Amino acid sequence: MSSYTVPLWIDGEALPTDSLTTFPVIQSTTGNIVHHAASATTKEALRAVESSKAAFKSWRNANHVTRRELILKAAAYYEHHADLFIKTQISETSCDEAWAKQNLDLACRYLREIAAVVSSVNGTIPQLEKPGVMGFVFKEPVGPVLCIAPWNAALILATRGVASAIAAGCTVVFKASELSPKTHHLITQAFVEAGVPKGVLNQIQTRREDAAEVTEAIIAHEAIRKVEFIGSAAVGRVIGQVAAKYLKPVLMELGGKGPAVVLDDADLEEAAKLAAMGAVINHGQICFSTERIIVHEAVAERFQQLLVKAMDNAGGHAGSAVSSGIGKHANDVLRDVESSGEKFLMGGPSDSDIQLRPTIVLNPSTSRIVDEETFGPSASLYVVSSDEAAIELANRSAYGLNATIWSNNMERALKMSRQLEYGQVHINSISVYTSPTASQGGVKGSGFGRQNGKWGIEEFLLDKFVSWHGKV
Repeated sequence: MSSYTVPLWIDGEALPTDSLTTFPVIQSTTGNIVHHAASATTKEALRAVESSKAAFKSWRNANHVTRRELILKAAAYYEHHADLFIKTQISETSCDEAWAKQNLDLACRYLREIAAVVSSVNGTIPQLEKPGVMGFVFKEPVGPVLCIAPWNAALILATRGVASAIAAGCTVVFKASELSPKTHHLITQAFVEAGVPKGVLNQIQTRREDAAEVTEAIIAHEAIRKVEFIGSAAVGRVIGQVAAKYLKPVLMELGGKGPAVVLDDADLEEAAKLAAMGAVINHGQICFSTERIIVHEAVAERFQQLLVKAMDNAGGHAGSAVSSGIGKHANDVLRDVESSGEKFLMGGPSDSDIQLRPTIVLNPSTSRIVDEETFGPSASLYVVSSDEAAIELANRSAYGLNATIWSNNMERALKMSRQLEYGQVHINSISVYTSPTASQGGVKGSGFGRQNGKWGIEEFLLDKFVSWHGKV
């Protein structure tokens, strides 16, 4: 076990850990404690907010060159310390090396894209109807923000939110995940080494049992002007209620129940391979995971054979849940399939709450898996008779994060994509796809607001209308 303790980083320094409560960070595959982390109380959390409030007075005026160079230097730090970023993700979340490397690569590309578009943020001079009046619409940072990041794509998602807010001229209280606090602390350290001014980025983490109290204390503080939350829909509802209580706007990206629609003119082998990979990558613990597969009846028999084979081949990407609680939920959903008398084409629940098995459920109708995110390497397979039936079934979900379509007919696929109620639709692609230069976000129960590049920066800006009334 490492003797290292992840500190709280407040007002440009690590707080001494000997006077703070700590909690263990456990690697699920071994059951070993890999290190500990300092746990913030409301006292430390509010100190972080006050630091962000003080720093905002000057950081809001930092020019675009200063902000761009800071983010580029942070990206360079990621690249220089790549091995550390990769090893830390694996030790904390039990992800495989390929997933950790992909996180690092995409996080660096996010940083560089955010830096590239900082100077593109511009206000406008609108035409006004009153003679002698000139108007200006300025883009201004919203103020200090709270960014709450998840563990499952620990580098990508935390990096994107923190960097977008800082690029907009905001200061950040960064609430790291208790499951990946050291990975998240490396992000903070990257910005510190890049020269971020004191108080512009403060990081805390807390024990799960204290999280609700600490989070509400931060949101309630008058200085916090917006909340970014990425995580489950269940926790998103709680965050949303707390934010509404204090009239704070929220940017949310929540869970998904992503469908993959396989049409009768699709490349079936490629569709099966990438649908299976989309279901099991990072052990299925991704909101963009392929959870439902909807295939046209004309090719259903052949596709089913290919899918089972592809799922078996991709099984090496399925393994240990990040924690026993998350693994138990994934397996409990599959146990409900069993108790409902529905059919497994392969797989099923594991006897261990940590272990996850690649699983395909055929045409479920009453069990929890129908519209509950499993967060495990499982998918449901449905057969439909028409494009219209596929669209209806795909949209029959509380979620609306992402979907995929498999077809060699571009016109047909594009038409269908416009009818699917999802924030992003990918044609002939794995579901776990994003681009730093394209907007990303959910609809319906998958959240609201858009991230990535210029869209992400805009989320942390407000429009201020100023009019000048001169003599006619």
